[in-house]
Amino acid sequence: MAWFSPDRALLPEIIALNGRWLPDKPAVIVDGRTVNWSSFSKATAMVANGLQQSGLARGDRVIILAENSLEMAEAIFGAIRAGLTVVPLNTAVTDDAVLNMIVDSGARAIVASGEHVIRIDALHERLPDNIADRYYAISAPAERIAHWQGFSAMRDASPADATSVKVHEDDSCNIIYSSGTTGLPKGIVHSHGCRARWANDMAISLRYHSGARTLVTLGMYSNITWVAMLATILAGGTLVIRSRFTQEDCLQSIARHRITHFAMVPVQYQRLLEYEGFPDHDLSSLEAYMCCGSPLSPAMKAEIMERIPGRFIELYGLTEGLVTILSPEDMVGKIESVGRPSPGQDLRIIDDDDKELGPEQPGEIVGISRLMMTGYNNNDAATEAATWLGPNGDRWLRTGDIGRLDHDGFLYLVDRKKDLIISGGQNIYPADIEAVIATHEAIAEMAVIGVASRKWGETPIAIVVVREGAKIDSEEFTAWVNTHVGKQQRISATLVVAALPRNPNGKILKRELRRQFSAFEL
Repeated sequence: MAWFSPDRALLPEIIALNGRWLPDKPAVIVDGRTVNWSSFSKATAMVANGLQQSGLARGDRVIILAENSLEMAEAIFGAIRAGLTVVPLNTAVTDDAVLNMIVDSGARAIVASGEHVIRIDALHERLPDNIADRYYAISAPAERIAHWQGFSAMRDASPADATSVKVHEDDSCNIIYSSGTTGLPKGIVHSHGCRARWANDMAISLRYHSGARTLVTLGMYSNITWVAMLATILAGGTLVIRSRFTQEDCLQSIARHRITHFAMVPVQYQRLLEYEGFPDHDLSSLEAYMCCGSPLSPAMKAEIMERIPGRFIELYGLTEGLVTILSPEDMVGKIESVGRPSPGQDLRIIDDDDKELGPEQPGEIVGISRLMMTGYNNNDAATEAATWLGPNGDRWLRTGDIGRLDHDGFLYLVDRKKDLIISGGQNIYPADIEAVIATHEAIAEMAVIGVASRKWGETPIAIVVVREGAKIDSEEFTAWVNTHVGKQQRISATLVVAALPRNPNGKILKRELRRQFSAFEL
């Protein structure tokens, strides 16, 4: 007989145990409300029971489209306790992207807040009959919309008893979509066992402990936020959730709540350090904080370490399940690198023929870890394309990024194999913007690339060839594009050129364009 079941170490059990053994300790602080672990455990159990009583069964998918709030946290972890698969969506994406992700996920229920209730309602008639027949509004005038139920009313009408659903290691825990695009992004599926391992490994690597007070400033749809949330919950710490990021609110929150940990993207660090009022705030409580989402310059890393107290940790990784850590101890000597694989992970550098390369030779980064996704939702072809078979036949993850390893095993990012643009920590796929530009009658050819941005780290611009006899005004055209794409996909400029560089096969050479415009900064 086995004495221990790994299922007891999964998120539903961890939350319940925190409620039992840390009853009076703050679990969540948001909008002036402090909820202890006993109350948070009960609230998530009530949400779980309410969702079960509505007819949802283990494995069903639940879309969450909401601004950061206590109710969003209850919805995420309540659904997880019910054995449901949580699908949090980026609130900045277009309505078409939201529709595509709802359909792709096969969601049975939707939880939304504020204006997003209205957005979802407008999409209701476009949804297939077998999709999303349960709607819960966190806020907004739900009484005016016939098929919506109040989220709080559903929760409060449900028993606080522990849910009867038994969640297993291999059950799906969540789907994180790879980007907010006008097309269909890939849904990254994590199992409950995988997420428990994320919590454990990141808590160790990012120095979390039971006294952690973690500031959440990014959307709770972001995997960067999930890393911080999971590590905090495992440690029995406290989440301080903010609805949005501003420099003043962030700095005040650190001082007021004696924040010890946070996870942010480079543009947030940049804005904090540029903020005129930065020196006026007490940051002495900080212990360890992480940066992830896009590369940081060595100069920015050095400034962060000089001006922000505590231990700075850089993380390079993919939601799909590969992480490297540049620890505080290695930050000075290897400041240009993104560190070494997190404990328990391995990586290699391979060439275009899938052969392993030696130190200092650039090639595609591939890795293997116990954090790896189950696969892409409804997309076996993409899952297979992201797979490299290692020497022992193991399935490794292709990152699509170009890097090199030095002789000490530290990873350095060289380039992107893909055309991905990372702006403010958000993934942007140029093809989606190009598809919109292609519909304009004046445009013959186009390419979207990322250029340096003082505000966002990187920002997309359009480089276009105008059809013979046609004319465009660059500023007016930029505005037109930005009315037809998602908020995070907006381009910062349009450049008109006579021709685009191509290879002998006619393919546009974006690497050449990036070289040509490498000095271009917005």
